[in-house]
Amino acid sequence: MTNTKRTIAKKVSHTSHTKRKRKAIRSRRSFLHRYPRWAVALGAVAMIVLYIWCFYYFFVSPTGFRWRALYGDAKYPEGYEIHGIDISHYQADIDWGQLSNAMIKGCPVRFIIMKSTEGVGKLDEAFYENYQSAGDYGFIRGAYHFWSTKSSARDQAYYFLDKVHLNEGDLPPVLDVEHKPKDQSLEDFQRDVLTWLHIVEDKYHVKPIIYTYYKFKQNYLSAPVFDDYPYWIAHYYVDKIEYKGPWKFWQHTDAGRLPGIKGYVDFNIYNGSFYDLKRLTIGYNKW
Repeated sequence: MTNTKRTIAKKVSHTSHTKRKRKAIRSRRSFLHRYPRWAVALGAVAMIVLYIWCFYYFFVSPTGFRWRALYGDAKYPEGYEIHGIDISHYQADIDWGQLSNAMIKGCPVRFIIMKSTEGVGKLDEAFYENYQSAGDYGFIRGAYHFWSTKSSARDQAYYFLDKVHLNEGDLPPVLDVEHKPKDQSLEDFQRDVLTWLHIVEDKYHVKPIIYTYYKFKQNYLSAPVFDDYPYWIAHYYVDKIEYKGPWKFWQHTDAGRLPGIKGYVDFNIYNGSFYDLKRLTIGYNKW
């Protein structure tokens, strides 16, 4: 091919590309001009709102109560004097001397509930040390088992009883249940939860405490049979609990701070007097 032919071919190619580009631009302009500017702006806003809603619904809402600091600093419910915290290995090394003198809104920390087990093979690495130290420093102690959807209720109950040995004066065992298998019926799920509760109750002769967030309680554990068990509600960043049923404990924030603990810690209140709290403990009727 001669230089002249190459030059002509390049010009033809460039002209063709330019025409396609201009045609595409005119097409986009004609699409935008087809609708008023306010309609285009409204559509853009609608897309943004839809994106935010989808993000909240699928990612934030299922565990929204655990999104720390999403709604600001910790709130302290008014009208309650019995305060406590719950801990796990996430709090790392605790200075128990400082913690024993800590105050929440002018009130001492009265009780500490700690993670003990999860499923059928996970023992919280700090449980035994936390349990011993909490007792040594005069706190009312409690222990919770984190429910697993991958293990049977019976196996989980016996694993908890094998690893956790509560004493008189401790709070009743706690079942932390926050998930239900999607492929399990509501009736089967409730039966499994009751299996764990019954096995543990037979051991300690007290009604275990059920911990969960209030929407989960309403959706999956609202059967009357569960009203017999003390309820520990997780409901963050609100001034008042929306749950209408009876409850004993309220975990009102996961963004609390106390001397002796690095980072955040969950704050709780007890719905009653210190005397009522003592009456709830294991072996109180023997005193």
